[in-house]
Amino acid sequence: MRKRTWISLVFVCSLLSLPRGNCAHAQQAKGDSSYNFANGIISRQVLENYLSRSITQAEVVASEGCYNDGPYPNKDDDYRMLKHIGAKFIGRSIYSWGKEHFFQTPSFWANAKAAIDDYHAYDSTAVFQAGIFEIVTEKVEDIAIPAWVFEAFGLPVEQRNFVYRSMLNREGRLVDHWRKGSSVPDITQRETRLFFYYLARRYMEVGIEAIHFGQAQLMAMDGGEKALIAWKELLDNVRTAALTVARRGTVICDSHLPNGGMVLDGKLLFDFVSFPLRLKEIINEPQQVQLEVGYYDGIYRETVGGITPSGWSCDHGVYLVEFDNFGISKHRDEPNWKDHYAWGYDEITWFHKQPEVYRNEFLHYAYHWVRTTDPNGFLQMPGSRIITGADTNRYRANTQSPNCPMGKGQENTIKEIWEHN
Repeated sequence: MRKRTWISLVFVCSLLSLPRGNCAHAQQAKGDSSYNFANGIISRQVLENYLSRSITQAEVVASEGCYNDGPYPNKDDDYRMLKHIGAKFIGRSIYSWGKEHFFQTPSFWANAKAAIDDYHAYDSTAVFQAGIFEIVTEKVEDIAIPAWVFEAFGLPVEQRNFVYRSMLNREGRLVDHWRKGSSVPDITQRETRLFFYYLARRYMEVGIEAIHFGQAQLMAMDGGEKALIAWKELLDNVRTAALTVARRGTVICDSHLPNGGMVLDGKLLFDFVSFPLRLKEIINEPQQVQLEVGYYDGIYRETVGGITPSGWSCDHGVYLVEFDNFGISKHRDEPNWKDHYAWGYDEITWFHKQPEVYRNEFLHYAYHWVRTTDPNGFLQMPGSRIITGADTNRYRANTQSPNCPMGKGQENTIKEIWEHN
């Protein structure tokens, strides 16, 4: 009962504190349900419409033999859920985390295309997002470089495979960071940009219209303007390819950016920012958390402005906050404001552990807190995501049923929140 009372009080206080400007902004978003974009341009209104209906549905268009994090049973029920709740931006629907052999597996691409095409027969405006993350392994050397990769960068065409060592920082920074032979790539190395371009174009060819580029600042290696120029070259080339390869001639690019955005010559490099929620433990209320401006490295009210890739200007960039996964700590079920865990767990594992009533209440609270605290921010709903140290390998938001016995019961809450906002 204390949990329900606390959430209700915070929710009401958030609504009462809503500034007039935010109120008008929210009404405008609700009144415009357009999901149209084309030719490399997406308006702010349309981008916000998508982000307001975004959900993490990790690996939903991946297929057997090409999952990063173990089995994904009962996936047909996930497609049913996505249709039922009216999802429009389906996050991290396919990716590899250090498993480059997926890219050499024809079914990885063919099955993803079939799944996306099938969903688009139901809703042609839904956007599926892929992930290109801050990891490369020695297995990249098994992949031949197509001629179109060299051509996109104005380079002579070579008959060769990607070179792992050529993607790494010359000073050894973050080399073997994940394990021996598995490193954080350096974006200032041209080979990294060639590889990322290869992946981005392959993803767009199967129907992907958004790409999350992981921790872009980590891959910048503190390279300053040199790194910004490198990211710009890559993203410019990806967007040029999108004009002829992507379904609607457009690709929406984002990254985890703790500094609030990457800007070069007044221009934002990414279309929007994504970041973890950063849950702050309530010390005297076990397992309860709250959101707070300025806590840890949270992004609230911190995004930077500029001219977006679509050409419109903003004082502060648009962003998503998500239930992140990054493992569990050594102090499980204990609070610690000096790290980014929630009661010792990553955010999605913490969420998975809570009673169903509190999970649903927290979604209401978090959605409205973000929208009233910063009109540039949106909560990405949790649909399916890897968890750690639990009774299963994935959190699933589905209503529990014989078709999804592991469902945690947030489906109707997500639908309710979206329908009323």
